[in-house]
Amino acid sequence: MRMCRILSLITLTVMLSAAGIGQAPTLRWYKGNTHTHTLNSDGESSPDDVVKWYRDNGYNFLFVTDHEFITPVAPLNEKFGKEGSFLVIQGQEITDRLNKKPYHVTALNISTVVMPQNGATVLENLQKNIDLVRAGGGVPIINHPNFGWALTADDINPVKNVSLVEIANAHPLVNNLGGGGLPSAENIWDTLLTGGKLIYGIGSDDSHHFTRPGDKAAATPGNAWIVVRAENLSAQSLLAAMEKGDFYASTGVELNDYQSDGRTISISIKATTWSKYTVQFIGREGKILKTVFTNPAVYQIRKKDGYVRAKIIESNGKMAWTQPVNYKKK
Repeated sequence: MRMCRILSLITLTVMLSAAGIGQAPTLRWYKGNTHTHTLNSDGESSPDDVVKWYRDNGYNFLFVTDHEFITPVAPLNEKFGKEGSFLVIQGQEITDRLNKKPYHVTALNISTVVMPQNGATVLENLQKNIDLVRAGGGVPIINHPNFGWALTADDINPVKNVSLVEIANAHPLVNNLGGGGLPSAENIWDTLLTGGKLIYGIGSDDSHHFTRPGDKAAATPGNAWIVVRAENLSAQSLLAAMEKGDFYASTGVELNDYQSDGRTISISIKATTWSKYTVQFIGREGKILKTVFTNPAVYQIRKKDGYVRAKIIESNGKMAWTQPVNYKKK
């Protein structure tokens, strides 16, 4: 009888294994853009032309985020989508202002247009819009904090229910690098992380212009993106991974993989023949904790680091950013 029970358990285990039950899901990397405009707002090209560009240039997913308009994605997916390979997801950019400064929030996978709520303070302005995104089942991103020099870390820090902020928006007028004594978007990110706010860094095109390749004054596609590690190519899976920081942002550097167990970070770069790479492991207050030139690049996290993220710099100026992780006790 005991042997029968053992055999039954073995048979059940084999059956469950064959069905994939009880096993960790297989994760894949998916490249995508979260900030895209068509002629339905202030872009210059049709949704068809915009979506086709991203599909034809190796992207796996695209959020179409016109201002105060939700571009229908069902016909776009019918024409250009491919299961497991390319997906178009609806969204919106909420375009608010206060005291002549722009406060923009992307609403990912939102089904109903969120009109700007015109809050009386910066916090109220952002929070009202973000709360409506959440109420509509969407995921918010705080966009380009230095556009119009609108947002500081102190402005963003008290905002609730948001886990994503743009640190590398490729529009030519958003002041990513800071200036005139004001911090870069990346510096703002480090200030937030140092203050204890867990928020993840997004790279996006903010694309508007698809017929002006090479025009430095245009917001062209293909300049900044994210690569998400998810179970499958669906809006639900992608957004779940993004909200827990399982992605990296890039302006051209590709990774084979990056892993962290909370005690060690390991980064494998998809190196190109003529490039060299510098990996900076960065912690509290934006301090460079270690600079590494090897591939893979490995860092042992210490309790005193507070948080650790990595910045990968390619010798011609392309970059990638991994998300912050904290020291984890055994």
